[in-house]
Amino acid sequence: MKAMAMAAMLCVLAQGAAAQTVYKCSSGGKVSYGEQPCAGGKGTLLAPPPAPDTGAAAAQLKQEKARLAALQNERALRDTRDEKDSERAARAAAAAQRKCARLRLQGKWAAEDAARAGKAAAPGARLKAQRQAEALAVECPG
Repeated sequence: MKAMAMAAMLCVLAQGAAAQTVYKCSSGGKVSYGEQPCAGGKGTLLAPPPAPDTGAAAAQLKQEKARLAALQNERALRDTRDEKDSERAARAAAAAQRKCARLRLQGKWAAEDAARAGKAAAPGARLKAQRQAEALAVECPG
């Protein structure tokens, strides 16, 4: 940021130093520009451009610095917000994985119970295993 401000000030200062007297000479239909007066005396003295208003440039530089600081603050806030959102999404994904793992385990246990159940308890155990499988399919597709 300091380098950009320094470069802008050097450009403003260099414009005033580069302003020199320039002569426009015409001879034989050709136009030339130079630092020396024309040889034949025919020529036009071109006035240097007016010196830039350094006060206006300084004010503009100050405004641009303030805008840059505001943009940097806004970006920092956005980066912080994005980081928090990423952390929140990671926690939610981890919770969903734990829930799916728990449902898989409960389904496995229900299937084992159905396989071991006697004739009287088999229909209820199979129904429980089926419901566990359905809950797993709803909560954790794929």
